[in-house]
Amino acid sequence: MERAELVRELKSLRKGRGLQASRLPDRVGPALRAACAVSEPDGMVVIRAKVTARLSELSSHLPEDLRVAVLAAFAITPEARQPLYQERVRWAAGRVDRDPRTVRRRVDEAIELLAELATGSPVAASPGSWHTASLTLALSESCLFEHHRVVADQDGLRSFSPAADGADGLVLYGGTLMEGDTVDLPRPLSRGESWEFAAVFKPKPGSHLVYVPRDRCEVFDLRVRFGMEGPSEVLALDGAFERDIADPGYRGRPFTLDAAGEVHLQFRHLTPGLVYGARWADRP
Repeated sequence: MERAELVRELKSLRKGRGLQASRLPDRVGPALRAACAVSEPDGMVVIRAKVTARLSELSSHLPEDLRVAVLAAFAITPEARQPLYQERVRWAAGRVDRDPRTVRRRVDEAIELLAELATGSPVAASPGSWHTASLTLALSESCLFEHHRVVADQDGLRSFSPAADGADGLVLYGGTLMEGDTVDLPRPLSRGESWEFAAVFKPKPGSHLVYVPRDRCEVFDLRVRFGMEGPSEVLALDGAFERDIADPGYRGRPFTLDAAGEVHLQFRHLTPGLVYGARWADRP
């Protein structure tokens, strides 16, 4: 793949609505298709998902300011899906505290680095890759429950990564929890085959519960039970950056606890590398 051609296609893609363009297949050229493993039968929804996932994964290797700029440039960040490239640049400028001209230069720099990363590393999904069809996390004072349904994207899937942290969880069904936070499956899966895994973990202290997908995730369902003495407000983090978890100035969507002291959030078509979940503060 020619790096210069990929740079040219990426610079063209950022124009207009970026990855939210209505005629996206016409705007994804051969170099970008190769870099993102886009095949001939893929329709617009699949192309958008593949290009979004690949660019998000590659951008995770960039410095934070370049990552913010380029995710906004392609309209990957949910908060930066304005119809014009200039508007997305202004949004990014506010996030990194720089003027728009500086951000435009950083987008150019980031695109060069993305092309370098893409042409210097494997571009197709490796054997055994997978994505998340649905994930449920349910937190109470005493336990964190995870139900994970994964789908094999290639033949031979033998393991995957759970959403919860820790190798000392109690597996209810679906595999063996190994050191290094991986789940070994009882048998290899074929491409397109789904598998369900469930486990209970000891919750870690803290005032948030989030999930950062590294690959495609279709649905994330989050339930948190605080009880009657829970916080007065819970903020949903819907496609935030990881630094926003601890930023007191970041405002997510506010949710009020129901009569049972619980909150239920659902996220769909998650963007790899961004943060989804909930943050709360104890009552004063």
